Amino acid sequence: MPAKMISRRRLLGSGLAISLFDCSARGEPAAGQDGSLILEAAPGSLRLLPEPAAPTPVLAFNGAVPGPLLRCKKGEELKIRLVNGLEQPTSLSWPGVRIVNGMDGVGGLTQKPVAPGESFDYRFTPPDSGLFGYRPAVLPFAGEQFGRGLYGALIVDEPDPPKADRDMLAVIADWRLDDKGAIIADFDAKEDAAGRGRVGSLVTLNSTAVPVAETMPPGSRVRLRLLSAVNARIMSIAFEGLKPLILAVDGQPADSAFEPVRQTIPVGPGARFDMMFDLPEEAAAQARLILRGDNEPDRVLLSFRTEGEARKSLPAIGSLPVNPSLPAEIRLQNAKRAELVIEPAKQASAEGTQPLYWTINGVAAAAFSAKPLFSVKRGSPVTLAIVNRSAFIQDIHVHGHSMRLLHDLDDGWEPYWRDSVLVPAGKTKHLAFIADNPGKWAIESAIAERQATGLSAWFLVT
Repeated sequence: MPAKMISRRRLLGSGLAISLFDCSARGEPAAGQDGSLILEAAPGSLRLLPEPAAPTPVLAFNGAVPGPLLRCKKGEELKIRLVNGLEQPTSLSWPGVRIVNGMDGVGGLTQKPVAPGESFDYRFTPPDSGLFGYRPAVLPFAGEQFGRGLYGALIVDEPDPPKADRDMLAVIADWRLDDKGAIIADFDAKEDAAGRGRVGSLVTLNSTAVPVAETMPPGSRVRLRLLSAVNARIMSIAFEGLKPLILAVDGQPADSAFEPVRQTIPVGPGARFDMMFDLPEEAAAQARLILRGDNEPDRVLLSFRTEGEARKSLPAIGSLPVNPSLPAEIRLQNAKRAELVIEPAKQASAEGTQPLYWTINGVAAAAFSAKPLFSVKRGSPVTLAIVNRSAFIQDIHVHGHSMRLLHDLDDGWEPYWRDSVLVPAGKTKHLAFIADNPGKWAIESAIAERQATGLSAWFLVT
């Protein structure tokens, strides 16, 4: 069946309850005369702290943080018009979507930045089902715009989604606020860009301060879609009182559903996890998702309490169908071999007015350099070594492709796909993928403060 233009009602989702995220209360896109859905990036306000603190001035899509939940079925076309109501240039990028290059939204690489007062139409058909995001991608403004609230989620539904009692979307963010509830405007702080990155003390789920509590019948089955919208925080999220099965990572189904090691998942900026679990079968039971503290106390993100009549027993949780458009194998022996070496700049330099604290392969460059990191012909296998010669964990995101994370000690790979990889300090990680999407594709830090200070590069698929 050919792709068709989706209706506004279908795009926003109408038949599946999303607890934690109510579309009707989150600023729906207006419909343009040509049927496009309008997302306006503009100043807004958000109550992050209780009264008597004032609402926090933010940047928002259609007045909402997160922005409107976009939802469609695989094979349906998206037509989005971005209207820039900001005082800075901006764009819309779609992390995880294997999108056509001209719609990838990376300002200065795949499109001209959208100037204040102007608009840009994004039109594409997502090739894969899964959980994805949208956010600005014009350097050096993207980190501040993102950190002030410009982000949202895109769900592309499977043709036959697994049944669950609740389908929940949880968007994790953190906020650096002053004592009056305003966002501290130190987005260009050297200690963040050259160090750990911008980490805020207030953690929220869908802009509600944690912990968030849910009450459901005993034995209820939950599908939880988790999206990280933090600037820099590297998280370990643990599960207590339940046994989750990970269905998909970064939008792509795992080879088979699996339990996370030690019931804990590592979550970097932009990461997405799709999971399913059953709540305890007895009444008055508790189950929790816990953010393990890094030099700070643990905190509960989301808690479940069982109450009422128990739900009837359900069949065992199964796996999502694997994506048939991703390769069953990658011939590593024939691969183009590339290396991305990350190091702190020996001396902070500047290109224009932008300070540069990082180098890629020995070169410090603002935004995207004139030459690609490497070039390959379409359909070529690629192995990419990411070498971290810094004292901080690095989170590297690759646009337009899904990758296998290779094992450190043998020639195998993890049984899931990624579009970002965490590389510990002083370590090297190897990725493999088929370069099957033509165009200029960004490889950059997923930590916003590092993108504009040296950790942005690109590769070319011809």
